Amino acid sequence: MLSCAASSPPSPPPPDYAHNKAGTIPSMEGAHHEFKDNVIIVVFGASGDLAKKKTFPALFGLYKLGYMPEGVRIVGYARTKMDETEFHRRATSYIKNPNEEEEIKTKVEEFKAMSTYVSGGYDDDASFQNLEKHLQEIEAKFQGGERNRIFYLALPPSVFLPVAKGIKKNNYTPAGHNRIIVEKPFGKDLQSSRDLLSSLKQDWEENETFRIDHYLGKEMVKNILVLRFANKFYGSGWDKNSISNVQITFKEPFGTEGRGGYFDEFGIIRDILQNHLLQVLTVLTMERPVSFAPEDIRDEKVKVLRSIPPIERSDTLLGQYVGANGKPGYLEDDTVPRGSNCPTFAAVTLWINNPRWEGVPFILKAGKALNEAKVEIRIQYKDVTQGIFKDIARNELVIRIQPSEAVYVKINTKTPGLYTRAIPTEMDLTYKRRFTDAKIPEAYEALILDAIKGDHSNFVRDDELDGAWKIFTPILHWIEGRHGPAPRPHPYPYGSRGPKGLDDFLSKYGFKRGEPN
Repeated sequence: MLSCAASSPPSPPPPDYAHNKAGTIPSMEGAHHEFKDNVIIVVFGASGDLAKKKTFPALFGLYKLGYMPEGVRIVGYARTKMDETEFHRRATSYIKNPNEEEEIKTKVEEFKAMSTYVSGGYDDDASFQNLEKHLQEIEAKFQGGERNRIFYLALPPSVFLPVAKGIKKNNYTPAGHNRIIVEKPFGKDLQSSRDLLSSLKQDWEENETFRIDHYLGKEMVKNILVLRFANKFYGSGWDKNSISNVQITFKEPFGTEGRGGYFDEFGIIRDILQNHLLQVLTVLTMERPVSFAPEDIRDEKVKVLRSIPPIERSDTLLGQYVGANGKPGYLEDDTVPRGSNCPTFAAVTLWINNPRWEGVPFILKAGKALNEAKVEIRIQYKDVTQGIFKDIARNELVIRIQPSEAVYVKINTKTPGLYTRAIPTEMDLTYKRRFTDAKIPEAYEALILDAIKGDHSNFVRDDELDGAWKIFTPILHWIEGRHGPAPRPHPYPYGSRGPKGLDDFLSKYGFKRGEPN
């Protein structure tokens, strides 16, 4: 076992926000049980890529900023046998310190001192009981009566249920609160998701379960609710009367890069559209909640999902990248099954059958090996009334989620000078220019902090998951050839914008191109 050392007490938030109550949201405060002290965070899968690249850097980020519970302890758990030095090396290998700052180096050493490691299996009681012995040794040094535990499952789906059951049987503390954080994928279709939920509920209550979709932790996604409900002028044009179409786009400039075997099992729709982009859509389109309390927000998101019928085949465009510009095609990846029909690009159009959004197409599109890295929401408004202007550009509201977080509005204005003509321009709120001193937190930092606070607002509830799979399962089964021949995805060159038919697909739903996207 590795040694423990006390962590420094949490520092207060920046003074600008600590004393100024303007703009606070009372319904988000005090609606849940926050862990203040006597907390152990156990990271299962501690030797894996997810833990190394995301979980441990996020835990360190919270510690560095003073947002961890006082005296928190972190325990890594995995099958890999390694000593203290090796575990600490892995756990801190993705912590960034480009300027070699001494303060960060000191914090890293403190972080190592509060982190320990236990190796063991994922399906035998003896391993979990060995972990329990270590947890009790740590808790024996806690002051006060309450003992709180957070179990973070940075694990592949194949071991998720055995670990959840093993924890409940052997490591569930009766002396405080227990929380379990679960990573996607949550099943592969509606039935497998329901089976997974049913099995999990045998051991864990819904209020103890935190299902992570890390897009809900991204700064600009969390900002959507404030933009919508704290600004009067947005509300008046936020419906079918003003909006022509909405696109939610995810683009990656690289392919599977040797991980095609894993990707081929799930595909771009399960990987991106059914979870990340659909969650963004629900936040974008939900009605104003009674409050910003977690269940009020999630109730409204579920109403949106229940208003969306399953995706039609005619509302779908599929693609698969081929070699170009010196880069290999998807089928040239040795880990991809020969002749795979798995889409690496998908565009689907969803329709929300409610009074606000009826008739407005919501186009979700995502792809690998495209021309750039970008995630954005593009809301295109309808044309202005004809009769005065000729060929005038449409207004657009764009929320850029990453990279370089921004909100900008495309408007028309008069050309400067003596000649009167309308030209398009932008009102631009780019975060790195406007908030020069602000640090945008990583999504995992925000979500782990929410779990510590007991705030479910940005986690996926069981009925949300069910509603999402109902929308996508028929189209997934069609792509897999379960009910007839599987469709063949359209080829597109590595580094392009996507399949050749993309522009026609978008224009079918009323989108008018002003710039490449």
